[in-house]
Amino acid sequence: MGTEAKPQGGGNIWRAVGPAIITASVVLGPGSILSASKIGYQHGYSMIWVLVFASLMMIGMMALSARLGVVLKGTLCEELAARDGRWVAVITGVSLFLIAACFQFGNNLGVLAALGPFLPEPSPDAGGVSLVGLFKLAVIVGLNLVVIVALLGFKQLYEPIELMMKLMVTLMMVAFAANLVMARPSLLAMLGGLLPSLPEGAAQTLFPQIEAATMQGETVVAPAKMTDNLTPVIAMFATTFSIAGAFYQSYLVRKKGWSLANLREGVVDSAVGVVVLGSVSLMIMVTAASVLHGRDDVGELGSAADVARQLAPLFGTWATVLFCLGIFAGAFSSFLVNAMVGGTMLSDGLGLGGDIDQRWPKVFTIVALLTGMGVAVYVEATGVRPVNLIIFAQAMTVLGLPALAIAMLRLATLGDLQGNRSVPLVLKLVALVALVIVIFLAARTCIVLYFKLFMST
Repeated sequence: MGTEAKPQGGGNIWRAVGPAIITASVVLGPGSILSASKIGYQHGYSMIWVLVFASLMMIGMMALSARLGVVLKGTLCEELAARDGRWVAVITGVSLFLIAACFQFGNNLGVLAALGPFLPEPSPDAGGVSLVGLFKLAVIVGLNLVVIVALLGFKQLYEPIELMMKLMVTLMMVAFAANLVMARPSLLAMLGGLLPSLPEGAAQTLFPQIEAATMQGETVVAPAKMTDNLTPVIAMFATTFSIAGAFYQSYLVRKKGWSLANLREGVVDSAVGVVVLGSVSLMIMVTAASVLHGRDDVGELGSAADVARQLAPLFGTWATVLFCLGIFAGAFSSFLVNAMVGGTMLSDGLGLGGDIDQRWPKVFTIVALLTGMGVAVYVEATGVRPVNLIIFAQAMTVLGLPALAIAMLRLATLGDLQGNRSVPLVLKLVALVALVIVIFLAARTCIVLYFKLFMST
């Protein structure tokens, strides 16, 4: 399990925390930034309670994962293989790898989104790939190659990754806090957002409702459509409460070298990491609620870069630059750690090692990086969204996330965890609630996929 760490004093939080900051980095990606911005724009301050609830759930699951990382003899996949068979570990590792690899292209495009407001729009009459397009392709390829060289060059990856993620998270905090100060939000309205409520009409659509096409003779009068008022809210919840990120927390604390003596630090680390995650998302949501909510001149926010463009007329160039630096930090941190999570979990699931410094975790991490880069290059060069890949990733999420939640609950309730190695009841209850939530989300995703595959025309 590595060298055993000694408990550190509470006076130096910067040194004491680490694993949860890395986990927060993978969760704080372009999707989190865009989801929080959309919620603030569409619903103002009223959905703050969702972010708070998601953060509390994430703290509980990360604390549970950190505890399992120090009280179990092996990694989570090793324990699953030893107790339930290698096939269980393989399903867990493959599922998480496929999810990470499929969504890795979004992290690549998120890096480019940070550059978007500062690059000229390519001429619509220009044939082939423009100079701007070539520059974007060079950025994607170059960034991936730098990361791959670093993966192969460093013998010990944990410490440089932890330091880099702390710097990236600090950059995000400063960038988005600057925009929040400019926005001058209403403190009273923020407090009101802590009271649970649902968007108008959402109570009737806990599951999306599919309205079939109507026919007159052989003529289709109206195409099938899906009514779903909760999707933006659920997207924000899902990008804050990440079972996959929490699952990997146990691997990070082992790499940090923590032992039973560090259990209290594990709770503090989890709390600090999620508070950072939640604070950044809250700042983004509140900024959008303060300056974009209720405006008729705001177009559809299709990317995080669109949010930066909307803020530019109000805050000026320097604030937009800061916001885009925050987008870059979020995209790059998620870009790096997401691939590492997928590669490590696949390797460990196959029984080839769960330490990022070992050969096979690095090999599979590079595979995840190249997969994301390849899809991103294709999208940037052709302008065609990989719809089938997105649907496949959603399908993998339906299978993978409940499997991860079941695995964590299974390991938390092992009978041989006794005494100071036992898991507190409150963490077991959090794992049970998490399982119920991800099953609900998986069911909703199934309905959405059914609509996309069979009902839409």
